Amino acid sequence: MTERDYYEILEVSKSASGEEIKKSFRQLAMQYHPDRNPNDKEAEAKFKEINEAYEVLKDDQKRAAYDRYGHQAFANGGGGNPFGGFDFNFSGGGFADIFSSVFEEFMGGGRARSARGAYEQRGEDVRYDVSITLAEAFAGVEKEISVDSTAVCEKCHGHGTNDGGKAPVCPHCNGSGKVRMQQGFFVMEQPCPQCHGSGYLVKDKCEACKGRGFVEHQKTLKVKIPAGIYDGARIRVVGGGLAGVRGGAAGDLYVFVSVETHQIYERMEHNLYAQIPVSICCAALGGSVKIPSLDGSKIELKVPAGSQSEDIIRIKGQGMSILRSTSRGDLFVKLKVETPVNLTARQKELLEEFRKESGEDCQPQEKSFLDKIKALFSD
Repeated sequence: MTERDYYEILEVSKSASGEEIKKSFRQLAMQYHPDRNPNDKEAEAKFKEINEAYEVLKDDQKRAAYDRYGHQAFANGGGGNPFGGFDFNFSGGGFADIFSSVFEEFMGGGRARSARGAYEQRGEDVRYDVSITLAEAFAGVEKEISVDSTAVCEKCHGHGTNDGGKAPVCPHCNGSGKVRMQQGFFVMEQPCPQCHGSGYLVKDKCEACKGRGFVEHQKTLKVKIPAGIYDGARIRVVGGGLAGVRGGAAGDLYVFVSVETHQIYERMEHNLYAQIPVSICCAALGGSVKIPSLDGSKIELKVPAGSQSEDIIRIKGQGMSILRSTSRGDLFVKLKVETPVNLTARQKELLEEFRKESGEDCQPQEKSFLDKIKALFSD
């Protein structure tokens, strides 16, 4: 058991939440995993240290005991636990593998291997983030992306052996991928430290891939993003992830789409919303305003005479494309009647004449408001 501070090992503060501890563990476990650091004793020791720290801090009871007593909480006879701090589960028949949940956090891109010791191993999934404009989301677009990936080693055909043949069974675990360790009367299973749970051990390693069965590779793909896609949507590219090991299938590529904000339009589901300024004359007399559509055309917005600021005009079929459909949503335009500024002397003169000629019928809302004020003073 290490004597280093568990929080320091996982690079988190003592006030870190369970989710923060879990996230940091995943990153460190991936970084120091033996599969990614073959024949690196320092990385292997670091990996074991990370697992030990996480085994304690992920459990609320163990973490509380550690916070109070430190490493003594898990020493034999310390903290009231005669089994060195390990909890054993007797339900469901047999002992629980206390290490299995740790390895499931990172094996196979968040998916545990379906069977320890299976010869063919599926490659890890890969995530890629892509940003598109609202116009591209409206019309659909094809994006060419480059992803840091892996490819099956051509020299050993993915087996990792120098002769390109099938890797031999690990003699330490006899191909099971597991070894048993005994602590008192209890027997526990953990991944084999020699083959790291694969069940196969390569001694005469392929020089091209160093026994890994894969090589680093820059993969270029074209991803079709359909019209009407939403912000945060995920596109799965089957086989676009990391290469499998020893003949296993490649993982998948998951492209997460982020839609940029637009200067004019705001999207809500299938509909588009916009605020358009109109002159006081256009609002009073009626008229039309041309606004750009996401498909590059011009939309003629007809403004009825007597329109008020905050009035909303609906234009059917001019909204967003609907995913997997030929239909479109609607466009909702909110009018913002603009008061004229920087008037010339003649313009002021005309407005004065208009004010003198204006009656109550021209501004019914103002008349209604003034009537309410008069009623309040009368009361």
